[in-house]
Amino acid sequence: MAVMDFSMSAKGQDYYDRLTAFMTEHVFPAEASYEAYRHEMGRDDHTVPPVIEDLKKLAKEQGLWNLFLPSESGLTNLEYAPLAELSGWSMEIAPEVLNCAAPDTGNMETLHLFANEEQSKQWLEPLLNGEIRSAFAMTEPAVASSDARNIETTMLRDGDDYVINGRKWWISGAADPRCKLLIVMGRSNPDAASHQQQSMILVPIDTPGVSVERSLPVFGYQDQHGHCEISFDNVRVPVANLLHEEGSGFAIAQARLGPGRIHHCMRAIGVAERALALMVDRVTKRIAFGKPLAEQGVVQQQVALSRNEIDQARLLCYKAAWTIDQHGNKSIEARKQVAQIKAVAPQMACNVLDRAIQVHGAAGISDDVPLARLYGWHRAMRLFDGPDEVHMRTIARTELGAEKSALAAAVTS
Repeated sequence: MAVMDFSMSAKGQDYYDRLTAFMTEHVFPAEASYEAYRHEMGRDDHTVPPVIEDLKKLAKEQGLWNLFLPSESGLTNLEYAPLAELSGWSMEIAPEVLNCAAPDTGNMETLHLFANEEQSKQWLEPLLNGEIRSAFAMTEPAVASSDARNIETTMLRDGDDYVINGRKWWISGAADPRCKLLIVMGRSNPDAASHQQQSMILVPIDTPGVSVERSLPVFGYQDQHGHCEISFDNVRVPVANLLHEEGSGFAIAQARLGPGRIHHCMRAIGVAERALALMVDRVTKRIAFGKPLAEQGVVQQQVALSRNEIDQARLLCYKAAWTIDQHGNKSIEARKQVAQIKAVAPQMACNVLDRAIQVHGAAGISDDVPLARLYGWHRAMRLFDGPDEVHMRTIARTELGAEKSALAAAVTS
């Protein structure tokens, strides 16, 4: 058995130190400008605050760019994990200015793995350069999309084109004016085996018949990039836009979602760390019943539980990242570890955020602190990229199907 070593490499430490400085010197001070712009423009405006493009240019100059993709950064998943956690401290700004934000990261990984040379030149290169944004259109309102075999959107071949009809929703990023590409998953051969009926096609968002109907809020918060409902009405795209090969949509989705899930979890740990920092600051300054909240036993319990849960989740996240590095994203070992951390990290973040909200009192549910907004996102995280129940099923099936160890066999014989 390979020895698990989670110590930071010299390269990883260098990136960590430089990214920490970038966060404290540039990202955190930019949050006020970002929020002020969004407030001025209104909740339904999805144009990017100018400070984002300024910070993207600076991050690129400092070599803090495309850190998520090993072929670009040279970082392993384990080396990237602490960096993604740092970006989670400013979730709305940092991932994007590093060009490490979902859904673009998953789409870039997908194109890197499956796009041909022409598709890569047209779409992957501008995404890697941060010139455009993209969205991944899989989830549908009429079916339980946690089982991709339910997908009803059709993409049927007609001569040199595929014709797409259907409706998608919760398509993150599609409201952003910089979004130029949709990677659409649909049913191309309803008569094939269940896992070979789906394909993925690259659809420019300005293709006739593509309509962004609305952007859905999360607990009342409207995301800058949008979470959109999109209709496809006789949308024609060339056969050349097919990603990989017909019938490979299910396999592509699995390859895409694995790294994306763990990246969300890495950032969730950073979010929880920020929530805990705000909680500690609050309880040391707030007086109730004649003494600081920090001296109240029940509050100390909440702080301690939060620290335990964050550290436990981080170690599980590192183990999942290490497993992907050792065995590959598609391995049985990696699937189990990714399912575990995806079930654990969002719940952990919700727990810590809820405690931080509680000690802030009424302020915690206001917009004066970011806790309510972050809670809404991480509660949603328990649904997107597969709901908790699906991941728990994966974990259980792996456990139930595993060969008994010598010790287990000895005590159950």
